Amino acid sequence: MRAVVYERAGGPEVLRLVEREVPDPGPGEVRLRVAFSGVNPTDWKVRSTTDPAAGWQVPDQDGSGVVDAVGQGVDAALVGRRVWVWEAAFGRPWGTAAELVLVPAAQVVPLPDHASFELGAALGIPFLTAHRCLTLGESAPARVAPGAFEGRTVLVQGGAGAVGNAAVQLAAWAGARVLATVSGPEKAQLAAAAGAHDVVDYRREDVAARVRQVAPHGVDVVVEVSGANAALDAAVLAQHGTVALYAGAPGEEVTVPLRDQMALNAQWHFVLVYTAPRAAKAAAVEDVGAAVEAGGVRVGREAGLPLTVLPLAETARAHLAVERGAVGKVLVDATA
Repeated sequence: MRAVVYERAGGPEVLRLVEREVPDPGPGEVRLRVAFSGVNPTDWKVRSTTDPAAGWQVPDQDGSGVVDAVGQGVDAALVGRRVWVWEAAFGRPWGTAAELVLVPAAQVVPLPDHASFELGAALGIPFLTAHRCLTLGESAPARVAPGAFEGRTVLVQGGAGAVGNAAVQLAAWAGARVLATVSGPEKAQLAAAAGAHDVVDYRREDVAARVRQVAPHGVDVVVEVSGANAALDAAVLAQHGTVALYAGAPGEEVTVPLRDQMALNAQWHFVLVYTAPRAAKAAAVEDVGAAVEAGGVRVGREAGLPLTVLPLAETARAHLAVERGAVGKVLVDATA
């Protein structure tokens, strides 16, 4: 079998396509024949900064494919099932950038026949992160489901990014009024295609004024990509509103007007999906799976998430594309 591995931290050049023996699944594991591997920013960040604990590492957390074999204690009925997987490489050497990978059975989710493998590989980290951001705080429901966000307004900063797109799709599916900020006309089209009801170009418009025009009482939930927007978020937050920050540059700090936020009883949360509480992650997997089953989330330009697909041998190029801020979702075709 072919697999992409790296044995030391470094740039994309440390990634090598090699031949490995087909691994046997251990207790509680499944072996996945990978269709597509999804590349996320954390994949290249970990690769560039952390030497593999096992001496080697197959990169990438997310993926889709067909269960090829199961280990002891795993239901044999899973063999042949179409699935998507999440956090495959978290604390493990087996990421999804390979023809076959070993994944804990608990991190394997059924993929309906009507859902493409490309969609399955794009779920994982972005959608679970978006779910966590949407469901924190008093002004947000604990679950994402049709009607759960009726009467609520959600602001997604960076609505054309992978997590931003996931947040827009999930919030709109759940009935929220969704506002999204973007950096230009092309991204505005993508955010609107994802389901945003109002899109604001922050380079051309006064975001706070526009948000207050659409939502005079403020927004209930802000899904935030940068601490640099903290003052803006504080200015548009509703009473009991929540800001959930899921990204930021190294060394970046957040400053907020303390008394104003106290008066709102506002809540500020910081999100890293890998270390999210187990129950919250389980709820996210269940809700995202339900959205997929219902056809509530999609991929492709028509869904605001253009796909860049590269063959397995070009995984390094896929990582570089994500590092350079590729618009949409970058996937690796493990069959090519």
